[in-house]
Amino acid sequence: MKQPWIHNAKTDWRFILSPPFLVLAIVILFQNQIQNLENHYSFYTWLILIVFVDVAHVYSTLFKTYFIKEEFQKRKLLYLGIPAISLIFGLIFYQFGSLFFWSVLALVAVFHFVRQQYGFMRLYARFEKKGFSKFWDGIAIYSATIFPMLYWIKTPRAFNWFVEKEFNWLDSFPNYIPAITIIYFIILGIWILKTIYFFIKDKTFNIPKNTIIIGTYLSWYFGIVYFNNDLIFTLLNVISHGIPYIALIYIREIEQKETASLKQLSIFKTSFGILLFILIIIGFAFFEELMWEVLVWREHFSIQSLELSISWQQFLVPLLVVPQLTHYLLDGFIWKNQKK
Repeated sequence: MKQPWIHNAKTDWRFILSPPFLVLAIVILFQNQIQNLENHYSFYTWLILIVFVDVAHVYSTLFKTYFIKEEFQKRKLLYLGIPAISLIFGLIFYQFGSLFFWSVLALVAVFHFVRQQYGFMRLYARFEKKGFSKFWDGIAIYSATIFPMLYWIKTPRAFNWFVEKEFNWLDSFPNYIPAITIIYFIILGIWILKTIYFFIKDKTFNIPKNTIIIGTYLSWYFGIVYFNNDLIFTLLNVISHGIPYIALIYIREIEQKETASLKQLSIFKTSFGILLFILIIIGFAFFEELMWEVLVWREHFSIQSLELSISWQQFLVPLLVVPQLTHYLLDGFIWKNQKK
């Protein structure tokens, strides 16, 4: 069957489909070395994974929204309203305490990460008809992502999404781990059998869609449930999420568009343009994270004269969160496609 690649097989495999498999292979083969990296080079792993991938992927959204004049003018209310709403709600939530604020943001982030996997699956299933097969693909994606999160809430982990104890308020539920584990593997088994059945019946196998589903199962299960390690979780979580998103933005918003329609953004279609694209999103990410480090976290470096009181934090933290929360919320709108 003709495969529903977003760009082409080579590009899709390199930047969208392979990251969770490559990272998991590295994790399995080099566990001792990864532990050494975590113990002795935490600054560099933070810089590369959090700043250059995770935060950078947030700013790649600029190339689908704010950097496109016609798009911004067409949906100005959305693009100005979402940051304003993000700041207002951030300020309100922070009044209930820092932990409450970060807990809410963590839940929004988890929802965003789950929906991105579902979105990629739907992109690769865009030519398939609705029915039993498509229904179970959706169930499988949600099972692959929600089960590890529910496991995390009830089982102490050596890592956080943002801050410690962010999911503790959900820990009051009875122990549901045995029940959801059975459901998890039943769903996985049904999905495998369904995929085999339709392959035999229709002689069709959607390679990228099924690869996304398998990669999601592997990265979320091994990153959260099987391994209990901060760096392994970050590797599988950040790279599997950030790299495909950045690639999708570049492919859809620059590579696949006519040079004339790109106007001032046409420079990004060249080899130098790819480098410039990466440098711009990394530049924005580095500046934001520098502000976080200097003004809030002060984990890797700080400026003593810029140490701010707690009263300033209630305004500063919601303000610094605006780009990230805007990215989470905008993603619910900017990928809604017409039937084509």
